[in-house]
Amino acid sequence: MGFTFNKKLPIPKEIKAMYPLSPENAAKKAQRDKEIRDVITGADDRFLVIIGPCSADNEPAVMDYLHRLVPIQEQIKDKCIIIPRIYTNKPRTTGEGYKGMVHQPDPEAAPDLLEGLIAIRKLHIRNIEETGLTAADEMLYPENWWYLADLLSYVAVGARSVEDQQHRMTVSGFDVPAGMKNPTSGDMTVMLNSVVAAQHAHSFIYRGWDVDTTGNPLAHTVLRGAVNKRGQVLPNYHYEDLRLLCELYAQKSLQNPACVVDTNHSNSNKQYLEQIRIAKEVLHSRRYNNDIHKLVKGLMIESYIEDGSQKIHDHIYGKSITDPCLGWEKTERLLYEIAEEC
Repeated sequence: MGFTFNKKLPIPKEIKAMYPLSPENAAKKAQRDKEIRDVITGADDRFLVIIGPCSADNEPAVMDYLHRLVPIQEQIKDKCIIIPRIYTNKPRTTGEGYKGMVHQPDPEAAPDLLEGLIAIRKLHIRNIEETGLTAADEMLYPENWWYLADLLSYVAVGARSVEDQQHRMTVSGFDVPAGMKNPTSGDMTVMLNSVVAAQHAHSFIYRGWDVDTTGNPLAHTVLRGAVNKRGQVLPNYHYEDLRLLCELYAQKSLQNPACVVDTNHSNSNKQYLEQIRIAKEVLHSRRYNNDIHKLVKGLMIESYIEDGSQKIHDHIYGKSITDPCLGWEKTERLLYEIAEEC
């Protein structure tokens, strides 16, 4: 056998009991959840900005970044809702490299999944307590959802996970918005089928239980660009792509048609400075076409304190150790520009 069973991990209920969310902070989350849900359903015409580091790798730097978002959110609150990216689970194209805080609370130490589960819960709680800006995370492992289910206001399902049945069915039990990214091939039909699956009720095996879900009407699409069979990057944020997605949505009987555009990954070919131009082009398309305006509810932006990225051992404070990110000065300016133009 190729498996080594190291230790049995505590179930989510046990971790939550050890590190509970206070009733006061649960009330904060409930209010934020309502505001974000209202944007997805169209009851609120504000714009979502899901923004933050590619990976939440270092708690002091991440918290520093999150605190910087607070005064900006206050100033643009009538136009935008900022949802911080606190991505503690990182899918890797080849399975190699840093897989996020859940695997390695210390990026330079050996993996420790128990300490990782504790670290990510404590980080999300600390963020709610100190900033009130409930966050987004990526669902890399469906069975881990319940460790953070009471803390997250938004969940992303990545391009390599979106075709997986377990991810789709797990999303169908969420009570918060879930962004289903297009697969790396860029196939919009596959992406929309994932939303169909997530919005339906299901019966399946989850964490050793026979479970039923009710369906998640807040599941929606995320455009993140594609890669063709020759390895060429194909962006899908342009006006024609957004109009096509409007047409494809019209052919489906889906609740709450919505799209978020990811400005990095294959849309920018990881040329992180291009995120600024891409964001502005998407906002222009929304102004030009009313159907696109109704469909595109927000942007995903990778941003940190310092521009670019670094190797894990470089130890530059506030600089990404995974994909390159916009630095803080550019981020601050872009957030105000989004609020003016959305």
